[in-house]
Amino acid sequence: MLLYDSAVSGNCYKVRLLLAQLGIPYERQELSVTDRSARPAILGGLNPALRVPTLVLDDGRGLGESDAILWWLGDGTAFVPTDPWERAKVLQWMFFEQYNHEPNIAVARFWLHMLGAAPSQEALAEKQRLGYLALDALEGGLVGREFLVGGRYSIADIALYAYTHVAGEGGFDLGRYPAISGWLARVTAQPGHVTIDV
Repeated sequence: MLLYDSAVSGNCYKVRLLLAQLGIPYERQELSVTDRSARPAILGGLNPALRVPTLVLDDGRGLGESDAILWWLGDGTAFVPTDPWERAKVLQWMFFEQYNHEPNIAVARFWLHMLGAAPSQEALAEKQRLGYLALDALEGGLVGREFLVGGRYSIADIALYAYTHVAGEGGFDLGRYPAISGWLARVTAQPGHVTIDV
């Protein structure tokens, strides 16, 4: 298996984390998140969106979109529930992550941590406002729970952990979220955990 990857991307990190926790060997090929000029030649036949992560199976099939990759790798393992309702709840959190959480927290982090500045203070303030709304929702979903779905660690937790645990790099104060803070510690303590910089 080959993973087209970026070491700084939380979306790529999700996939690396699950691969590590499943003990699946794979190769990595780093692609730049800022210079995308080579992507049509490299990813054009594998992932129409030309994004990383893109996972290439040994038979040559390519799969893009981080949460689709998590589902494909995790289905049939302890990381994806068998109960239909719990499976739907996992998907609910994963769709929330890509629609509400990642577009705001990841972008603020990219501007501040990777580029060193946002395009404007107004743009950053709006990303942070929306990011805090996503963090508020995540906090509410974790109050009284060890993990997001069914009391067990799942790909829903992996999907949301990736950018939440580095949200401080986007200027977000996680200290105001006790349920998130406890959950981050529980995710970090899971067997096979690897850090984003591995």
